[in-house]
Amino acid sequence: MPEPTEVDEVALRASCTRSLSWHGNRRPADLLAELSDDIAPDRYGDGGAVTELEAEVASVLGKPAAAFLPSGTMAQQVTLRVHADARGRRVVLFHPTCHLDHHEGGGYRRLHQLVGRPVGDELRLITIEDLRSVAEPPAALLLELPQREIGGLLPAWDELVEQVEWARERGAALHMDGARLWGCEAFYGRPLAEIAGLFDTVYVSLYKQLGAITGCCLAGPEDVVAEVGEWRKRHGGTLYAMWPYAASGLAGLRTRLPRMPAYQEHALAIAEAVKEIPGVEVVPDPPHTPMMHLLLPIGADELRASAFAIAEREGIWTFAHPIPTGSANLQRVELEVGDATLEFTPDEFVDVLRRLLAD
Repeated sequence: MPEPTEVDEVALRASCTRSLSWHGNRRPADLLAELSDDIAPDRYGDGGAVTELEAEVASVLGKPAAAFLPSGTMAQQVTLRVHADARGRRVVLFHPTCHLDHHEGGGYRRLHQLVGRPVGDELRLITIEDLRSVAEPPAALLLELPQREIGGLLPAWDELVEQVEWARERGAALHMDGARLWGCEAFYGRPLAEIAGLFDTVYVSLYKQLGAITGCCLAGPEDVVAEVGEWRKRHGGTLYAMWPYAASGLAGLRTRLPRMPAYQEHALAIAEAVKEIPGVEVVPDPPHTPMMHLLLPIGADELRASAFAIAEREGIWTFAHPIPTGSANLQRVELEVGDATLEFTPDEFVDVLRRLLAD
C-alpha cells in the first residue's frame, strides 16, 4: 500500500471506527455531546462554567484556588515567572526532557527572562544526587509527574519527598507539571490532594487524559493564582467566552477521573499480554500510570505502512507516528489507555499488535 499524503492520512484516521490508544478519534459533535445541558456562560473568565471548573479542580487537588487557562504552555510559563519574581531569582531546575525546554520555542527565556537548567540524565528520573550537584540558588524546581518522555515513570514517594525538602531548604518554589497527574493515584496509593500537597503550584491538563476539547488549570495559593490570572490577560488568554472549553473540562473531570482505576488496571493487563510478542518491550514495566511506551522491533517506514494498511482494511487506528530510538529497527510508540483502549481485551490488543508488526 503506498503511503498516504498528509491530507489522506487525516481522512484515513477519521474513517477509523476504533483506536488502540486514548479515547479514539472523536468528532466535534462527540465532544459537544458530552457538555451538560445547563451550562452557564462566563464573561472574560468570570462566572459560569469557568468558575465552576476552577472551584472543582481546586477542591480535587486540595488547593485554595485554581485558574483556567487555554494552554499548558501559557500556564507553566507564567506560573514560573510569578515564582521567580517573588524570589528575585531566575533559575528554574527541570528534567532534560521538560516540555518547556523541548516544545515551546524557548518561550520561558524569550518572554519571561527565565534561565532553564536541566538536571540529571534524559533517560532516567531526576535523583537527589542530581539536585545536590546544583550550587546556585534556584527560583523553582519543576517536577513532571509522570515523566512523559521516558514512558510515564514516577519516583518513589520517599524520593519525591526528599527532593521537595531539598528545594524548600533552598527557598525554591515547587511546581508540578501534572499534565497526566490524574493517573498517579494508584502508583502512590494516595489521593490527588496529598500528592499535590507537596507542591506550591500544580498544572493539570484537561484534555491529555480527561479528553476535554482543550485547556488546563493551574492550582495553588490564592495570591499566586491571582497573579497568574493577570499574566493570562497579558498573554491574550482571557477570552471573552471561555465556557465551551471549561464545560468540556468539567465533563472530562466528572466522567473520566472516576475511570482512572479501570484505565490503570487495563494498562497493567495489556502490558503483561504484549510481552508474549517476541522483541516487544514495555517501558516502564509494569506501567506506573495508564500510559506506557512500547518498543517495537520494526523499521519506521514499515510501521507506518502497516498502520495505514490496518486502518484502511480494518478501521482500527494504531501507531503511525513512532518516536525514533537511535536504532533503525526499533521504534518507540506511546500508548495512553482510555475509553477506546477499553474496547479491546488484552488478547485482542495483542492480536492487532501482531498484525501491525507482521503486515
